[in-house]
Amino acid sequence: MSPLSQPSESERAPVNWAVTAVLALTFLTAITVVPWYGFVYGFNAWSWAFFGFFLVLNGISIGSGYHRLWSHRTYDAHPALKWLLAVMGGMSLQNSIIVWSARHRVHHRDVDSNEKDPYSIGRGFWFAHIGWMLKDYQSGVVDYSVVRDLQNDPVAAWQDRWYWSLVLVTNVALPVFLGWLTGDIIGMFLLAGIARLVISHHVTFFINSLAHMWGNQPYTDENSARDQHFLALITYGEGYHNYHHKFQSDYRCGVRWWHLDINKWFISMCALFGLAKNRKRAPRFKVLRARLNMEFKAARRKLEQTGVSAGWKEQLESEYTQYIETIKQWQQLQMERVQQGKQKLAERFEIETALLATRYRELEFSLKMQRKRLALITAQVF
Repeated sequence: MSPLSQPSESERAPVNWAVTAVLALTFLTAITVVPWYGFVYGFNAWSWAFFGFFLVLNGISIGSGYHRLWSHRTYDAHPALKWLLAVMGGMSLQNSIIVWSARHRVHHRDVDSNEKDPYSIGRGFWFAHIGWMLKDYQSGVVDYSVVRDLQNDPVAAWQDRWYWSLVLVTNVALPVFLGWLTGDIIGMFLLAGIARLVISHHVTFFINSLAHMWGNQPYTDENSARDQHFLALITYGEGYHNYHHKFQSDYRCGVRWWHLDINKWFISMCALFGLAKNRKRAPRFKVLRARLNMEFKAARRKLEQTGVSAGWKEQLESEYTQYIETIKQWQQLQMERVQQGKQKLAERFEIETALLATRYRELEFSLKMQRKRLALITAQVF
């Protein structure tokens, strides 16, 4: 057979019939049987209440648990919180913490690589959204070497060992039991079981697909990730995906206080009650630097397209030179802080730490002012 007639990876990869059957049957049931039953018999208030309760808990457990706690280690959680997130995350039927996190870490490491990224958007919306699970692609093979830390985590290891038992108990036994208690087994199973599961699935899947296609790139254009407010709302904050790919160790995806990041608020609420601690944040200066760098790129593109006078270009380049100088000053401060940390000489250390903090604030203020000047230049030109 000539090289030109070799089958593609998609043609060679065997179908994963178990996953295909589960995803297809639950989806078909959700769009046919669930609405039919609701129209003919109706769902009681208890079924609606548990539907909403489990849906939100599943979303938070995937976002705050699987994603921000275990995949990225953005904060530390109390054992009680870890057990809750592990159980409710298992209910979402998206594989175990260890397997999910392994693939997600590879996704960040090799984002947009069609050969290595498990759900690369470069292979199309369908592949990134759900197609990558329907066949046993080489890019989806679990690399356990990237999750050694999670294999030593007792909660994650327990959930991985008992994953399928947990799935059956939470997705079948629990809805049936609640339906028996509230007088409608079928309604509870269809709404709080099947419909909740399907919605939970596709909300998460949107992060792999839409969040790499739809929205803005305010922090980086080095990968396909996007920020989108509406997508953030329906995905519990995960839709601020451009920020997340730039600052993946930050426990926040929505960095501004008003950003619609339910997982950020949940983690912060847990911190108030002593259930979460050591929340990691990207340095404010780095966030400002990333935004300003992207704004300079956008301004340069506009200047090239519109053919404005050389004076505006010179002014832009002057601002950019000042920006680079501010970055150099910040890097020098970082080196001084490291050196100071090695010395740690009591009173002098405290004084110098205060001075460094003041200089950091001055540099942050400098970047803020530069953003305003750049915005003014852009507004005057365009």
